[in-house]
Amino acid sequence: MIKKIYVPVDNSDYSDASVALAVAFARKFGSQLVGSHVYAAKMHDVRFKQMEYTLPEEYQDEVELEKQRRIHDTLITMGLQLISDSYLEVMKQKCTEFGIPFEPKMPEGKHFIKLVEDIQESDYDLVIMGALGMGAVKDSLIGGVCERVVRRINTDMLIVRDLEPIEKSEGNILVGIDGSPESFSGLKTAIQLGHKFNKQVEAVGVYDPYLHYIVFNSVVNVLTERAARTFRFKEQEQLHEEVIDTGLAKIYQSHLEVARSIAKEEHDYTLKITLLDGKAYEKILQYARKTDPWLLVLGRIGVHSEQDMDIGSTAENLLRLAPCNVLLSSQRYFPQIDVKAEETLVWTQEALDRMEKAPSLVRGIAKTAVHRFAIERGHSVITESVIDMAMEAIMPQRASEKLTRVAKEIAEQKVLESDAVRTYICSECGYAAHNQQPVKCPVCSSSPERFQRVDKGSLQNIAVDEGGTAEEETFDGVRLQWSEQAKKALRSVPRGYMRRNVKARIEKSARSQKIATITNAFATEIIDDSMGEAAAVREDAPELRAMQAQTDARNTEVVRGFESPVSWTQEAIERLNLVPAGFMRNITQTRIEQRAQENNITQITLDFAARVIEDGRSLANEVLGQYYQQSNQD
Repeated sequence: MIKKIYVPVDNSDYSDASVALAVAFARKFGSQLVGSHVYAAKMHDVRFKQMEYTLPEEYQDEVELEKQRRIHDTLITMGLQLISDSYLEVMKQKCTEFGIPFEPKMPEGKHFIKLVEDIQESDYDLVIMGALGMGAVKDSLIGGVCERVVRRINTDMLIVRDLEPIEKSEGNILVGIDGSPESFSGLKTAIQLGHKFNKQVEAVGVYDPYLHYIVFNSVVNVLTERAARTFRFKEQEQLHEEVIDTGLAKIYQSHLEVARSIAKEEHDYTLKITLLDGKAYEKILQYARKTDPWLLVLGRIGVHSEQDMDIGSTAENLLRLAPCNVLLSSQRYFPQIDVKAEETLVWTQEALDRMEKAPSLVRGIAKTAVHRFAIERGHSVITESVIDMAMEAIMPQRASEKLTRVAKEIAEQKVLESDAVRTYICSECGYAAHNQQPVKCPVCSSSPERFQRVDKGSLQNIAVDEGGTAEEETFDGVRLQWSEQAKKALRSVPRGYMRRNVKARIEKSARSQKIATITNAFATEIIDDSMGEAAAVREDAPELRAMQAQTDARNTEVVRGFESPVSWTQEAIERLNLVPAGFMRNITQTRIEQRAQENNITQITLDFAARVIEDGRSLANEVLGQYYQQSNQD
């Protein structure tokens, strides 16, 4: 329940929006509002004394100087108090209009210091503050006062970026869930706001299977030969691809399932959940730009943070870059399953010793996973065997065997890859199954209809259409085929670290999905995601702006006048729009334009486009027919 709301004001547009939002909250929750404006009279007094030597000669007399000092001090102090009172009077009138209890405060001193002191000494449930103040300029991301306050308080804080009244905003509420108590508390707040303001709430979780691959790819060239042998890159990467990455996906999916249980059991609310893969702040930022929420709710610190940390890295990046209001949750809530586990479960010393051997970065989420597994299956004592069963539950089948036989599996993997002629990829979470379509995704529980089939024959056929393929070797010896157009797309990424990073992400995604041939569409999707995030961080870089413009052009619905090496008639464009958007449409458009250039055609008509599309469909049917015929013979 939000009983008392604190609102710093400074007469800026964001301040006015904060006041309006606070009034809307108070009307829904019956809250009391406290408005505060800090004025810095002493700072002006110091500045006046520093400039005294510039006064005309007749004012340099000691008596006259003292007189001027008193006059200046009185006028400045009174003037700033009157200004503060005027700012707060506007808020007071709005509260009076709706019968909202209001308390004004006008402390004197350094702005962020006085705000932090007041918040720490008071019992406010929520602070609502504008992201920017009167000093904002064109490229400002977050105001200095706002950022300093965020870092120093432990009260829930809503940072206002949207200047539109909440009644006119159609966006919903997006909550980042990472398993931390702060994120679960934020979820409960979000559901309350969703009920009050009739807004849908969605929870999103992100796990990162790419970071280790990028790091391995980076350090392999700087390690000595002896160090590389000791580190055993092949074994490490095999372990990640076969066990750890899928385990992480299941753990973060379990966080979302717990969030859905909290919503249903405690608030009678059906929560939509979404699992994404990649860098947490990058994926949440992209998802927020795509869904355009009214509010993004995050834990102030994450599941891996120490309790005395001021703000987590994901929250800090999104605080600066998110295109919507951001609520940072500082309160902590422990789901009942975790509370019950802490209170009722006993660990044997052997189990504790084994858990201590886990890397500190993942020890917390591993312990939570074991707790939840034990509670769900009725265990009261956690032994090493319970840990083994828990790990089996969140990892692929035979995970324990693979942990001890990774080296042997590297050799066997080549045989497995040659047999796995088709792959089924879950469109919800990216899980890849080989040869046989699952009846249910083991990570996100999606139905079989959500799996998209990819077979080697179709990929190789696409690669031929894209100028043929060339083989490249990854840092640990795995060989992947790149189509010429995919390599060209990669060369459009700025040289250096950024290109190496994007290339590593493409390789990792292909390996995770057991795709041996990287096509243009496969590479372009990852390039677009990576460059979109980079452009958001470095909007001043001209090469990134150009790349973002290309990305926007690709993602925009095909309309008359879209960029193309040849012109299109309106009827041809409309025919192209009948092809499913995304992968299929991009491939189809590229094939039609290539065919037109090969035949020296300067304008693509409806007949020409339809003929190329029909030729492509016939070719696909022929390839699939050969594939099924071969499968039946086998």
